[in-house]
Amino acid sequence: MRQVIIIGSGPAGYTAAIYAARANLAPLVVASSVEAGGELMNTTEVENFPGFPDGIQGPALMEKMQAQAEKFGAEVLYDDVVELSVEGPVKTVTLGSGAVHEAAAVIVATGSAYRKIGLEGEERLSGRGVSWCATCDGFFFRDRVIAVVGGGDSAMEEATFLTRFASKVYVIHRRDTLKASKIMQERAMSNDKIEFVWNAEVADILGDEAVSGVLLRSTVDDSTRELALDGLFVAIGNDPRTHLVHGSLDLTADGTIWVDGRSSRTSVAGVFAAGDVVDPTYRQAVTAAGSGTVAALDAEHFLAALEQAEEKADLHADERDDDAAAA
Repeated sequence: MRQVIIIGSGPAGYTAAIYAARANLAPLVVASSVEAGGELMNTTEVENFPGFPDGIQGPALMEKMQAQAEKFGAEVLYDDVVELSVEGPVKTVTLGSGAVHEAAAVIVATGSAYRKIGLEGEERLSGRGVSWCATCDGFFFRDRVIAVVGGGDSAMEEATFLTRFASKVYVIHRRDTLKASKIMQERAMSNDKIEFVWNAEVADILGDEAVSGVLLRSTVDDSTRELALDGLFVAIGNDPRTHLVHGSLDLTADGTIWVDGRSSRTSVAGVFAAGDVVDPTYRQAVTAAGSGTVAALDAEHFLAALEQAEEKADLHADERDDDAAAA
């Protein structure tokens, strides 16, 4: 039986693996067969992760994190968890290959997935003008014309942030009113760089090697028109990947895994959670990494307490045997 299994291989999962491995817990990291490395694998230049003043490619950063975890003894499996059982002292993780692994502690670091429009060009031009993270990629659109798709607080926040770099920011929304809070609406509407495109949805993303524009379809009369752009930011929400723990762990109103305060402790003893799967607000690589640190330390303390309890139980058992022999 393993001491700890980590589900997920983004910044939270690999940072948890680094700390757990350095604590001699020999963690097993289930990295996924198709999404190993998390969302950063879809990011080009990462300039805001500490320690890389010249920036680093997203995939390269994740490769370094994995190498560091493996250096200290973490084992990485490229497979998918299809079932997680957390009842009782022994947690079981079933993989797509059919293999079943047991552990005394589990760290869930499955991240979140940005909601996508669902267009072919969205995937094809990802990292080449299409982005889901303004704080990650906004810098690359200095003095460019870009658009944000969405009508909630996150879209208004993205659009306002992007005006620091872009010469013009369109906000494309399929209705004529916003879902965003009043203060976020006022902030966006008072910004001279932001122009709203109402009652419109993106029907196609244009461009061969990079985004050159979008095809807009009216939600009122189905008419279409093209809008020239250098970049498109999709801000229609994100969904934490909690499918493995539905019905077994408590969730928050935001749909993330509930944790106790600033800890990583979930509603089930021995199960910890870290990264975007517990964070509905910040969703940055560096905050996820910090969360992974917390999870590894919490798991280490949990396992140490288990060991102490077992040693105490063994001592009491020996004392009872001695008493029985003396009698």
